[in-house]
Order: sequence, then C-alpha cells, then structure tokens
Amino acid sequence: MANSPINVTHLAAVDAARAARVLSEVRAAALAGQRTRVAPRPVIGESWGRMLRSGVDPEHDFRSDLLSEEELRRRRDASPLKQVLPVLRQGLLSVADVARHIMVVADAEGRVLWREGCAPVLRKADGLGFQLGADWREDVVGTNGVGTPAVVRRPVQVFAGEHFVRSQTSWTCTGAPITDPRDGKLLGVVDVSGPLETMHPATLAWVDSVAKLAEARLREVHLDALERLRAVAAPVLARVGGRALVVDRDGWTAAVTGMAYTGRVALPRGVRPGRRWLPALGMCALEPLAGGWLVRAVDEPLPPGATRIVLDLAQPRRWSVTVSSSAGSWSHELSPRHAELLYLLAVRRTGRSAAQLARDMFGDPARTVTVRAEMSRVRRYLGGFLAHRPYRFIEDAEVDLLLPDDPRDLLPHSTAPGVVHGRGTATVP
Repeated sequence: MANSPINVTHLAAVDAARAARVLSEVRAAALAGQRTRVAPRPVIGESWGRMLRSGVDPEHDFRSDLLSEEELRRRRDASPLKQVLPVLRQGLLSVADVARHIMVVADAEGRVLWREGCAPVLRKADGLGFQLGADWREDVVGTNGVGTPAVVRRPVQVFAGEHFVRSQTSWTCTGAPITDPRDGKLLGVVDVSGPLETMHPATLAWVDSVAKLAEARLREVHLDALERLRAVAAPVLARVGGRALVVDRDGWTAAVTGMAYTGRVALPRGVRPGRRWLPALGMCALEPLAGGWLVRAVDEPLPPGATRIVLDLAQPRRWSVTVSSSAGSWSHELSPRHAELLYLLAVRRTGRSAAQLARDMFGDPARTVTVRAEMSRVRRYLGGFLAHRPYRFIEDAEVDLLLPDDPRDLLPHSTAPGVVHGRGTATVP
C-alpha cells in the first residue's frame, strides 16, 4: 500500500527539480501497477484512473485536428467568456508574462479559444500542441490543467509528472473552471501554464480568485441585462390585465404583475410564441419581447380527468417531475437515478420491460432486480401515473419533456447507455 499523498506544493516550492524527480518515480510506478513510495494526490490519482480506464496512451500524445479559423471565430463570438476576457487579462497576464507563464482560455469542450502571454513560452506550448483551436479534454490528452478542472469542476494544479502523458511532464498547469452564475453550467476553463520551474505555491489560489472575479462579472452582466428588460417590461405589464410576467430568453424573471414573484420560469426547449403549459404556472400565452418573453397566465382549467406530467431535465442537477390534474398540481425533485429512469420512459411512451430498462440503464438486461427496486421507489410518489408490465406513463397523461438547449448537457454525469444515446440525438423520438 502506498504512503500518504505527496505534498507537491511544499516540495516544489523548496526544490522544484527534486519534486519533478519524485513525481516521475510515482508516475512510473503507478502506471506499471506497482506500489509507490508516496501516493499521488487524490485528484491526480483519480484522474489517472479515469485515463487508464478510457485508454489514453501515457507514452504517446494524441493531437486532434485544430479548429478552422472560421470555427474558432464562431466559438469566440458565441462564448460568454468573451465578455470577461478583460477581467482575465487584467488579473493574470501582467504577472504571467513576468513569471514566464501563458494564459489559456478554453471552452466547455476543452477547445483553446484564446492564448496569450510570454512569447518564448508560447513557442514551447506550440511544441506540446497547446495551440489555438486544440482539444485539451482530459479524455483526449490526459491529466492536465484544462481538461481535469472541467471534469472535477474545481481548480486543479498539475505539476510535472502529475501529467498523465509523458510529453507534458516538463510543464506545470493551473486551471480553474468558470461557470455560468445563472445556472451553474460550465462555460470553460482559464489556465496558467509554463515550464515546470515556474511553479509557485500561490498560483492555484491566484487563478481561482481571478476565475471567481470573472464569474462575478458575468453575474453583473446578467443583472444589467435584466434591468434593461425591466424597463421594457414596465409599460407592457401596465397594459396587461391578470397574471403575467416578463422573463429573459433563459426564463429569468425581470418583472411580474398580479402574481407572486418567481426567480425563474422553466421555458420549453426551442420556445415559440403561442400557448404552452409551463410547470407551476399552468397554461400560458407566450409573446416575444426585445430580449425576452411576455408570459401571460391563461386561466383555463384542465378538462376533467386530464393529467399533465412535466419532466424537467433542463437545469443542471435541479431535475423534477410536476404533475397537474383537476385535483391540483405538485412537484417532486428527482435523484440522478430516478431522472434517468423517467427520461427513458418519457422518450419511449410505449413502455419498457424490466430487462429493457436494465439494458438502457446498465447495458446489462440481467440487472432487473435493481430496476424493479428503483421503479418501486419511483411509484411511491408517481403512484397511479405509472403503469407496469411494461413500465410506462399512463396513456391518458400528456407528458412534456423539458431538455437542455445543448443535448450534451442531458444528465451530464450519467453513463446509462440510453441517456448517452439521447445526448447524441438532436430530437426526442
């Protein structure tokens, strides 16, 4: 069994060369499946485990095609990170250039969109394939300061032999994720990198602080946009009778009238003008406004016996099912496993047997005991709205499935084959 994890920060601050030698020994032993004199740090050891399971070659780097100039420009223009580049530059570049570092900004897919800093270090980065448009996802190029923070969703420093791929072990990288403050969605990663001798103990806290400043700036941009929409909404709502609200294109509320304030409305994917059933609001009429939508509640009761079931998977880790009928409306927050099961039933309304669900969930049709146990738990709150033999939503219920704008954000941590397939399809069957 390995000893306690190595204190890389302390050792590298005292003797960077010795730290690199120790980490090289740890890496070699770990990749050979041997006992190590000291253990890799947990975040690094876990990343190495993912690399070994996914088949990344530790001895030979892999370089995918760079983005075309046109695609690079398109991604830059579409990325919200474009709005915080001044914050990142001000916080990182002045120090990075003196310290022989470069600043790299990648999108949520690990593609390098911006890269600035010390010219000699930029040339060294070219030799590593750390170029504009390059793909630096962890499962493509191994443990690194762009891909690994994107996976673990927290700041990570990767020093010398902590890199999984040998060609990167002369390098030190420190990256921090930048998330959308509105919904927690990953927007990308900011990274400071350079030759291993440039490693400094304070770099991790420094990069993390600047990433948080960028998120704060994004929050200010969002609030400013809502304030502008509020000015548009005031005269509109003054003319509207009954219950209504104005929301931005993502459903965030700018103003309300005749009803209790709600911070965000779950808009349907690909929202269009017209009538639409919205969870917690019921039947609504949607009209476009500059920068958002006017949402007017339509006081139209459900026909006797009618049932609407809204499965909301649009927001990260805030999955829910809402049931509305003539008896009233209620919601239930979903665990990841139950969100997976109900998604599979929502896209296959004809139903699934226990064996079929086991294959959809685990890739193993024999795991029916687990499926039946989980479905028993689901039926505790959905009860008569679910039928069985096969498992399915009842036929007279209208099932509305709300999905993320990007199919790849569908239950992003799920490995269920049926969900993975759903991420790769643009429409729901």
